[in-house]
Amino acid sequence: MTHRSYFCGSPDHGVSRRGFLGTAAAASAFAADMTHLDVLQTPLFASEVKKQQKHVILLWLAGGASQLETWDPKPGAPTGGPFRAINTSVPGVAISELMPKLAARMEHTAIVRSLNTRNADHGGGALMMETGRAVDQGIPCPDLGAMIAHELGRADSPVPDYVSMYSSTEGRRKGGSGFLGSRYAPMFLAEQTIPENIRRLEAVSDIDHQQRQELRTFLAKRFANGRMDNTVASQNMAYERVRGLMTSEKLFDVEQEPAEMRAKYGPTQFGEQCLIARRLVEAGVPFVKVARAWWDSHGQNFETHLELVTELDHVMSTLIDDLKDRGLLEHTLIITLGEFGRTPGINASLGRDHFASAWSSSLSGCGIKGGAVWGKTDEDGHKVIDGEVKAGDLFATVFEALGVDHKREFHIGARPIPITDFGCGPIKSILA
Repeated sequence: MTHRSYFCGSPDHGVSRRGFLGTAAAASAFAADMTHLDVLQTPLFASEVKKQQKHVILLWLAGGASQLETWDPKPGAPTGGPFRAINTSVPGVAISELMPKLAARMEHTAIVRSLNTRNADHGGGALMMETGRAVDQGIPCPDLGAMIAHELGRADSPVPDYVSMYSSTEGRRKGGSGFLGSRYAPMFLAEQTIPENIRRLEAVSDIDHQQRQELRTFLAKRFANGRMDNTVASQNMAYERVRGLMTSEKLFDVEQEPAEMRAKYGPTQFGEQCLIARRLVEAGVPFVKVARAWWDSHGQNFETHLELVTELDHVMSTLIDDLKDRGLLEHTLIITLGEFGRTPGINASLGRDHFASAWSSSLSGCGIKGGAVWGKTDEDGHKVIDGEVKAGDLFATVFEALGVDHKREFHIGARPIPITDFGCGPIKSILA
């Protein structure tokens, strides 16, 4: 399950300086296989490569956010609730009044209003929306983050391929790499944003630390010389990745950001984690998952969503602006997703219950046709009446937006496992 390389390694097949630097497209294609070349030592090229890499930031709305208070409002309907719909920067597209900042930036976002995933159980729904398919007994399937890490990660990268940040209040679902193996498992952060046990021991000085690294590198190269052994290469690669993680500690520290930038995101845990997510993708991390709990509003749905949607509106808008200002939005896909939506019917506790028959998601940035809306629900929001979407269809759309073939297959022994579920395909009308 390794990336296919079309570069033979011979210096006779090098790329000319003019051809290489002529276009950003050349840089992007060249960056797809960095395992043979040391071009990242050139700062200008390293900067260009980082801009061309594809990334995902998944904003996981744990517990199930209401589509009626976010992307698919039904004002005036018996199921609509107290909040209005407002116009957006895209003519003809309206969203909840709780998201005025995102409404002003709708040209960057596509809405999917017709998810029908048929599983309204927290555990089963979350597993489906993490992996993009129903559970296949006997085969542990990788989640979206692991698949993206596998497809977009670089073997020589000093930073993690997949980082998952949760609060401790929503079940600590870790996701998993399934049959792809531990190489693509998430770095999971639940108690704090800075990973544990990656700091150099105080008893070891900087000089000693560097000299130990130089000695180990010398001995490793000497031992590996003339030995065509994957085990040796794998061990050396694992060691270098650990070294890379140690040097990336500051990426997780929001105090490294100017006070003005921290103030833009706000002082909440969700805001700080989204700022860290931007720092991580800017450094080359392919997939970052930020979870915000707890949207499971069986009671007091409207008070809950007034608080949580207002925060989502502010933080996600800031993230979009920040990525855009840095030239990263066109290469970074932001997804809002949870395990399901909420019932159109309002219960006796003024809450909305679990609902997987007609709910919404959003996609912003990389590969997406901003302002597009796919699917339609009926006037009360009870059912999809146009453009039904399954979990696998949404995943296929994500892969295609990132330039990954949604028909690609993994192989477990002789058994092919498609990267998206059988019979699923991308929503082409929302792809750029």
